[in-house]
Amino acid sequence: MAADPPAGRRAPPAREGEAEEQRVSSLELFFDLVFVFTLTQLTTLLAGNPSVIGGIRVALIFVVLFWMYGGYAWLTNQVPPTRPARRLLLILGMAAFLMCALAVPRAFDGGGVVFGFGYLLVTLVHLGLYASAYGATIVRWIGPFNLASAICVILAGVFEGQAAYVLWVAAILIQSVTPFTSRSEDRPRIRSAHFVERHGLLLLIALGESVVAVGIGVGHEPLSFGLFGAVLLGLALAATLWWAYFASDEEGAERALAAAEPVNRQLRLAIAAYFFSYLPMLLGIITLAAGVKESIGQVGHRLDVAPAVTLGAGVALYLAGDVAFRTVLRIGPVAARAVAAVAALLTIVLGVYVAGAVQLVALVLVLLGMLAPETRRRLAV
Repeated sequence: MAADPPAGRRAPPAREGEAEEQRVSSLELFFDLVFVFTLTQLTTLLAGNPSVIGGIRVALIFVVLFWMYGGYAWLTNQVPPTRPARRLLLILGMAAFLMCALAVPRAFDGGGVVFGFGYLLVTLVHLGLYASAYGATIVRWIGPFNLASAICVILAGVFEGQAAYVLWVAAILIQSVTPFTSRSEDRPRIRSAHFVERHGLLLLIALGESVVAVGIGVGHEPLSFGLFGAVLLGLALAATLWWAYFASDEEGAERALAAAEPVNRQLRLAIAAYFFSYLPMLLGIITLAAGVKESIGQVGHRLDVAPAVTLGAGVALYLAGDVAFRTVLRIGPVAARAVAAVAALLTIVLGVYVAGAVQLVALVLVLLGMLAPETRRRLAV
């Protein structure tokens, strides 16, 4: 018989559907589709300002938003949104993320306070969902940290210059220490199959957004065989990135998370793999999408430095994140992917000095050269 919870603490609720494996619900997928609009907005922001400052701004905004996305994903992993109250709160959370997404282009240029209050609403709804499921115990653990982070983001919208950047960094640092401040008995065990599927679907939708960027980049360009060839190269690039992750990473990740003992180790693995390693992967997709958007109409010519850099750096970031992901979960191989990340950066020279189409072809060939030996080994087993 299980022991009663200590006085003043509410025992975690019985997990609905415990006897059968939980799957990602349609409402969670709907939530992810709304969240990915923030990636679209960040792509537009980076495409409009493809500079070091523009990249820093995109990274700061995305890290803060992705942390709270992770909070919602962890919660629905433990407590499926099957009850009307939870569904309504989750939809309210979607509205809050939409508010943040609409303010993204002006988060550093006069719209930071609006973004901050949208982010505060994201945080409050998240705490409300936790309170409805677990009572005050976990809310007392995560609440002060998440609220302090949201206040930093609001204040960053009030100030300008270096002070604003310091406050954004402070928000991220506060978030980073949150998982390590709880007691082990307050940490629920992750349902690995649902957790892996949920994050995989997010990555898939984000890759779809990069394909959308190809269409947006075409704009009013006259239709021609060359343009169709460039579009197909953009699609091929997204497809090879899909293959790099979905051919084997999900199965290995699920096994690694399911086997992790004790709960503290599973928590550390999940944060390292699905937050810190996912960050460069998703930022890589944003960067690549910005590069495709800006270069697709001029791939027959030499590219400016900015679109060439975003194309090469986007693929390199994605692969670097995947290397970290595989290393953390011990689901190699990683050597070929690390080499491919460096090779992706080298293609920048081809875009700047030869042509955009040549750089796109080179990027696809780098990824195919990385995947071919792995595929042969997998088939031989």
